[in-house]
Amino acid sequence: MRLSTKGRYAVMAMVDLAIHGNGAPVALADIAARQEISVSYLEQLFAKLRRGGQVRSVRGPGGGYLLARSCEETRISDVILAVDEPIQATRCKSGSPLGCTAAGGRCLTHDLWEELTNQIHLFLSSVTLADVRDRRVLGRSGMLHQKDLPVAVDVDKEDGCGHIVVAPGVQGAVGGLEHARRRPGILGSQLAVPDPLAGAAVHGEHRV
Repeated sequence: MRLSTKGRYAVMAMVDLAIHGNGAPVALADIAARQEISVSYLEQLFAKLRRGGQVRSVRGPGGGYLLARSCEETRISDVILAVDEPIQATRCKSGSPLGCTAAGGRCLTHDLWEELTNQIHLFLSSVTLADVRDRRVLGRSGMLHQKDLPVAVDVDKEDGCGHIVVAPGVQGAVGGLEHARRRPGILGSQLAVPDPLAGAAVHGEHRV
């Protein structure tokens, strides 16, 4: 499944609205300038978002759009579905007894993609605008890409021991520590990080 521009831009615009709204209407021209999206395209998206109950419009001078609900109550899945973006990984119609083969049956991998669709919907339903605004999304799966996990290495002048300092927000994440364990350390040597699964305490700083 690949999210189209429609769904991606709708989420971007709604997060912008969540950041800059503060109880006052936000003009589409301002969102367009910040997110580099054309005003005409935003007008189409916000017409659907308004019909879908995600935003409210305010007319007149100083008008614009407001969130219909709080950031904490607005789910990403609702935003995507409001602009008619299907959350679907299968080629056949969701819920239909007919499949995608020429004979109308289901292909061998139908259940795999159907379950992927369910998992995507569950994830997007668990994330709110507030989560995205406050950057509370990355790391939920317990796995982070190595480049997304800054690890600082410091050498204690007294005992010469190395210290690994995991970036704030991912402290204690097993996936983060696994990446830190494989991260090249001082003079290219490998740093051994205590394994949290082996009973070691998990803190923001680890001695090696």
